[in-house]
Amino acid sequence: MQFKNNTKRGNVTIQGLRSFKDTLPKNVKKIINKKGHIYSETLGNWRYIVGDDLFKICYPKTFKNSNKFGVSTLIVMVKRGHEVDMEYSKKDILDKMNSFFGYSVVEKLKFISFDDEQRIFSKKDLNQENVAINKYQNKINGVKNDKIKKSLIELTRVFKEK
Repeated sequence: MQFKNNTKRGNVTIQGLRSFKDTLPKNVKKIINKKGHIYSETLGNWRYIVGDDLFKICYPKTFKNSNKFGVSTLIVMVKRGHEVDMEYSKKDILDKMNSFFGYSVVEKLKFISFDDEQRIFSKKDLNQENVAINKYQNKINGVKNDKIKKSLIELTRVFKEK
């Protein structure tokens, strides 16, 4: 029995809707299969895993899966000054994560501290006249039609809020 040389069918088309998994490139599929599931589940349930107090001071940065050279490690970013609290709760976090997934997912936690200099600005009441930047404010004031002027001021207010 003889076989044809060109029996591989590279371009197989499927009619209808494809699943999202089939549309992704092969490299992306490998990354998602290796560590995407664990990391995304950890992000989604971080508040449950660490509790409300620690949730405010830390967040998971990356997850490194185990290989023949190292163990599986979760890298957590911690606000400066709260590293001791995280060290004391390290065992609890490991136990909760492994019980959440049902098997030993994380063997080691690594903490990296960062400065939290995010200033929270209170929103002032925005006046309709001073919403836009000065150079645009002059152009808006030059418009004679009142409806267009009001809509431009409203548009600049929406951009300013974002």
